[in-house]
Amino acid sequence: MDKMISTSWVSVRRERRGRGGEAGHDDERRGRSIVVGLLMVVAAVGGVVVVVEGGNVSYDGRALLIDGQRRVLISGSIHYPRSTPQMWGDLVGKAKDGGLNVIETYVFWNAHEPKQGTYNFEGRFDLVGFLNVVKQADLYVNLRIGPYVCAEWNYGGFPVWLHFIPGIAFRTNNEPFKAEMERFTSKVVEMMKEEKLFYSQGGPIILAQIENEYGNIDYSYGQAGKTYMKWAAEMALGLNTGVPWIMCNQADAPDPIINTCNGFYCDSFEPNSNKKPKMWTENWTGWFQNFGGRRPHRPVEDIAYAVARFYEKGGTFQNYYMYHGGTNFGRSAGGPYITTSYDYDAPLDEFGNVNQPKWGHLKDLHLAIQLCEPALVLQAPTRVGLGSMQEGHIYTNGHDICAAFLANIDTKADATVTFRGLSYHLPAWSVSILPDCKKVVFNTAQVNAQSSRLTTSGVVVDEELQSRKNIMTLSKAAWEIYQEPLGDRAESSFSAKGLLEQINTTKDDSDYLWYSDSVAMDSNGNFTLSVSSLGHALHVFVNQKYLGSASRSGQLKFPLLLNSGSNQLDLLSMTVGLQNYGAFFDTWGAGINDVVLIDAKSGGSHNLSSEAWIYQVGLQGETLRLYEDNGNSKWTSVREVPHHQPMIWYKTTFTADGNDPVLLDLTSMGKGRVWVNGEDIGRHWPENLSPEGGCSSTCAYQGAYYSDKCATNCGKPSQSRYHVPRSWLKDGDNMLVLFEEIGGDPTQIKFLTSFVTSVCARVAQSHAPPLSATQFSDNRPMARIDCGIDRVISGFRFASYGTPQGACGSFSRGGCHAVNSLAVVEEACLGRRACSLIYVSNDGGRTQFPQSSKEENLVHVTIKICKAASRQVKARHEVNDLPLKVLLYYQGNFKNP
Repeated sequence: MDKMISTSWVSVRRERRGRGGEAGHDDERRGRSIVVGLLMVVAAVGGVVVVVEGGNVSYDGRALLIDGQRRVLISGSIHYPRSTPQMWGDLVGKAKDGGLNVIETYVFWNAHEPKQGTYNFEGRFDLVGFLNVVKQADLYVNLRIGPYVCAEWNYGGFPVWLHFIPGIAFRTNNEPFKAEMERFTSKVVEMMKEEKLFYSQGGPIILAQIENEYGNIDYSYGQAGKTYMKWAAEMALGLNTGVPWIMCNQADAPDPIINTCNGFYCDSFEPNSNKKPKMWTENWTGWFQNFGGRRPHRPVEDIAYAVARFYEKGGTFQNYYMYHGGTNFGRSAGGPYITTSYDYDAPLDEFGNVNQPKWGHLKDLHLAIQLCEPALVLQAPTRVGLGSMQEGHIYTNGHDICAAFLANIDTKADATVTFRGLSYHLPAWSVSILPDCKKVVFNTAQVNAQSSRLTTSGVVVDEELQSRKNIMTLSKAAWEIYQEPLGDRAESSFSAKGLLEQINTTKDDSDYLWYSDSVAMDSNGNFTLSVSSLGHALHVFVNQKYLGSASRSGQLKFPLLLNSGSNQLDLLSMTVGLQNYGAFFDTWGAGINDVVLIDAKSGGSHNLSSEAWIYQVGLQGETLRLYEDNGNSKWTSVREVPHHQPMIWYKTTFTADGNDPVLLDLTSMGKGRVWVNGEDIGRHWPENLSPEGGCSSTCAYQGAYYSDKCATNCGKPSQSRYHVPRSWLKDGDNMLVLFEEIGGDPTQIKFLTSFVTSVCARVAQSHAPPLSATQFSDNRPMARIDCGIDRVISGFRFASYGTPQGACGSFSRGGCHAVNSLAVVEEACLGRRACSLIYVSNDGGRTQFPQSSKEENLVHVTIKICKAASRQVKARHEVNDLPLKVLLYYQGNFKNP
């Protein structure tokens, strides 16, 4: 039979499974359809007919419709370049285990097209490979093409070469810019089509985004900005992806583009049409960190509250930004001054570990929301007043489907409300979820999930434990050095009259630009060197001696002594990530724009700005590619390693065993760059300390969150530990190369591993049973402690059944305490990977609390240490991974089921 191929678009009705739940069809829910139908390719060869079927994504005023069924979607951002391909499967798997059904990622233009017309989709930048990992996990994708991404990423994701196209102006009605933006966007879309990754082709991509938060700054561009925004929407729609397009923070997004919300809270957001669903594309799980800034922390109780309020008030799509933040490897960090770590206090930490209790509490929240899905997709909710600061929202068909959310928005006082004839206790700033409008299965303020503490070099996150585990301290390692030349410019140096702007000069090929000049003096004298800088950092050398440093922009002053005769002035200006946000950010400069010598005695001044300066882009060590294992002869072996001296390259070797995440502790260093086996770890700057004030040992989750609330790590290096992916290490010797700008002690560098050593948990009589463990708890409140794979419980620091107080790491006994709490829990749990503590309220009347006590009955437990499991224990847990249950009674009436 001759081969016959035909294609057609037809309307279909069918059921489809996958991506976090079952799908069906309902003609009443079809709403606006971006693509309708089924792509069929029929090839008849030798009597065999093959049919390749795509899917349908559309939307109405209630939700996204996938294959005709409204869906409640819970998403999380994972940026593929901020981890390694070897980590992707684990990260996506933990996201799915945490209750997500969508993964969201940006597409990073400057990573994929570092030079115009030269593309890179390999390694960490293998976009197709990452999306296939998500597809294999049976999850959906929201592909945020942009191509402007912000994301605290260098230059907002734009390639710097774009800046040098004649006549270009970014993100406005500018033909050169629009041509380049359309070219790259089209390339990405065509690549997705070729790999059949859009849902309309059977792939995981159900949404695509054009532009990014343009509504925040479009007023600065006037009418040209409005014209550009409409052009971007039309251009995207013309690419025929077969899935809806979105624009975030764009209130006037034209139909059929869906406008979405970004922020800490989006429950009050409404789309610009009642025909569009309420969607939240960025729920900030924490915040990014700057060099010189405190470490942000957002309590999980507040995140859960924000999410529950969003779904309570009509939302059906919510995304965590970030779910895994990862690492700004190399020079990818933007800002300026964004740290190499992009941990973001996310549910999965920078190294891929589960961040408890954030991950576990949100998992329970997701399960509760999914139980409500049949009701949530019916129609908009009905509000009911429950008090001056309390309200409820009901979703129901009036018959057999009903779900309710009860909220207490008071930031200080708990409340008891009556709903449908029943009484409910609502902690301050919390939401209770009732999937059947009767029984509470989850409250945002009641955390059943354990709190884990990760040990690195023996210092736990909250300094609770002091056990140590180093892979290696480099105090006895063999070292080689290379002294970066001062005043001896490379052959590539050049002379120019006046002071050049840095980015236009370096084209961002390096962080570094030397400004060098010679100053002639008739006699010795004391002066002040006044430098006006656009940023980002500056080192000053006079006659090849280090004078001092400064960061940030503004007028910088350095006292100095000039000798009679010729004096060599070398100014090393540095960028620390290019600007990534703001109107016209592509025009913001860097480098030095004024240099004046002021005589300390007479007050007279001499402006050097208009003189002929010698320029060198980058370092000679960069030109020599000293960070590669290329047998470079420029290295010199040393017995005594130079300490606290500027402008030195260091090299040594180390070995690394095990499987835990690896961290490089650079507390002893100042500022510079670091590589392992030729892979660029990123910028280090431990000398840059966070402010002394503004931190607190306690943090109240109640009340609106902002980025400085609950900050930690005051008066310490903003970042001192750096992620070294396991896949970048090898058996035997590994090569470490550092460039140190201002001086440090490399012999005190440590390689560390990160692993769980301490676990805390609490359970109270008012808590709902954790939905993630109802198969164990028989609908009773329960706390589960788990050391993780290949580790077992080896000791307990604290256990109390009664009225214990405090937070994880600082538990203490209350007025009532079962004296043998610790002994019974130890007997039941020691030697096991996991143990479930189930609260039992009916103890046959044996509980004897003081009559004046109004405190509820609680159980607090802290595992002292989790240690590596033996082979025998590992085998036992492979056979039976179900946790042991301990039923808790007052006065030592414990028993094992």
